[in-house]
Amino acid sequence: MPSATPADVLAQRRRLILSGDIDGFADLFAPDAVIEAPFAPPGAPSRLEGREAIREYSRHVMASPLRLQDFEIAEFYQTQEPEVVIVEMRTKGTLTTTGQPFAATSIQILRIREGQIVHFRDFADSRVLEGVTMEPRPGH
Repeated sequence: MPSATPADVLAQRRRLILSGDIDGFADLFAPDAVIEAPFAPPGAPSRLEGREAIREYSRHVMASPLRLQDFEIAEFYQTQEPEVVIVEMRTKGTLTTTGQPFAATSIQILRIREGQIVHFRDFADSRVLEGVTMEPRPGH
């Protein structure tokens, strides 16, 4: 049976994130996978190494007052390298402590090998959350 395509993995990722299935989400990653977030807000890691670190951090995020309501791919680009895709994501959610909605767009670059995410770079603008949490980043 052939491995899941990158589009299949991303569809599964969306379903797992929106259903709150942290273990299923973490299991989409290879044991030695890496997540990089070059524009991570203060207090958030800019790099996670390994499936279990991804699982632990994902549990932390799910325990936060941010609730995702929609998580969709606005654009999907297949690169010349079959394992590498670039996606434009649109995310909508709510800060449960205040009811304040938020919407964010990010660019994500993923390397997906044999149905597992091995490298994930998320270029999200952390300023979106500043307006929701009212906690500006230092120097802004």
